[in-house]
Amino acid sequence: MKQLRILTIMTLVLALFGACTKPDPIEPEPPAPSEDTTVVEPKDDIYQFSVLDGNGASGSLAQYRGKVLLVVNTATQCGYTPQYTQLEQWYETYQDRGFVILDFPCNQFGNQAPGDYNDIHDFCTGTYHITFPQFAKIDVNGANESPLYTWLKSKKPGKIQWNFTKFLINRNGEVVDRFASGYSMTNVEQAIVAELDK
Repeated sequence: MKQLRILTIMTLVLALFGACTKPDPIEPEPPAPSEDTTVVEPKDDIYQFSVLDGNGASGSLAQYRGKVLLVVNTATQCGYTPQYTQLEQWYETYQDRGFVILDFPCNQFGNQAPGDYNDIHDFCTGTYHITFPQFAKIDVNGANESPLYTWLKSKKPGKIQWNFTKFLINRNGEVVDRFASGYSMTNVEQAIVAELDK
């Protein structure tokens, strides 16, 4: 009987000892992070667009990030064509402050921008001595309009009525104003300066 008691005690001791010396259970691996399905919407600014230069090469407007921009649809045989003189004066005066004019020739109004890019560019640099960026011809209205102009008109609504309509873009790439062709150039300049001063 005494031996049985000792055997029982020893069995209990061994069982307790074994329980204490068992290795800790292995922790399960944390679940792998699920694939990030967050949708990042593109920023609603002018920098989302690319346009064609005179050689047909695509370039992103993000290169103008942080600048105050004036986007203009132009023509070489229009009553407003002499505005090129004022545009170039503004560019020369304010480019050191971060001002850039983006010139988009357009032949949709009275066929007043005939010829190819080289014809137009040679005329503008030869006659008005422009030095600001000039891009490939585009449509600003209709089925083939440039996505840039679709966006510009969504911010300041209305069909483009004529050559030399102007959109003013702030340093964040947002449309802040729109000016019709015949709008006072003095007032346009004041709006440009106000943006540059911000």
